[in-house]
Amino acid sequence: MDMKLEVVVVPVADVDRAKSFYTGLGWRLDADIATPGDFRVVQVTPPGSPASVIFGTSVTSQEPGSAQGLHLVVDDIDAAHDELSRLGAGPSEVFHDAGGVFHHAGTAARVPGADPQRRSYGSFLSFSDPDGNGWVLQEVTTRLPGRLDPSATAFASTADLAAALRRAAVAHGEHEARLGAEDPDWPDWYADYLVREQAGSELPA
Repeated sequence: MDMKLEVVVVPVADVDRAKSFYTGLGWRLDADIATPGDFRVVQVTPPGSPASVIFGTSVTSQEPGSAQGLHLVVDDIDAAHDELSRLGAGPSEVFHDAGGVFHHAGTAARVPGADPQRRSYGSFLSFSDPDGNGWVLQEVTTRLPGRLDPSATAFASTADLAAALRRAAVAHGEHEARLGAEDPDWPDWYADYLVREQAGSELPA
């Protein structure tokens, strides 16, 4: 049975302030429903995300600001930093972890700058919402083997697909250089590349 993460509940003190913050980042407003008895549910979705975020009144017993380590994945950590800065989110500088695997809690073991080898999964930045709920952005450009089902290739947004096509175009250019000729079957090569990259399997040569 598939079990897909659908919603993360974030505790906030001021619902309207949180709504303004998240929609100001370009997150889609899916719902804002209030019922009698001091019950309000606001749902927003980050661009390209299959999972959404809910906050509101009487939706969680957690203390406002207590949600930490919420992760968003991007394919360009520097571009994400620039966009969050422009939108007023006040992100940290890009960092990688001294341990080189994931990242420590809080700000421990942060090393300034992206991962030196720019390895997928290795570069991060963080930001907080007005209540102090903590988000981490992680740069993922190539999935590890087995992380995705190659029979179910899907892209969450046109931007996600466009970025994958650009990576395929660069790789295909190198492929044609090795061939010493134009590849008339480039659509098949692109398709193979996109599926393999998303599945985390070996990329075509």
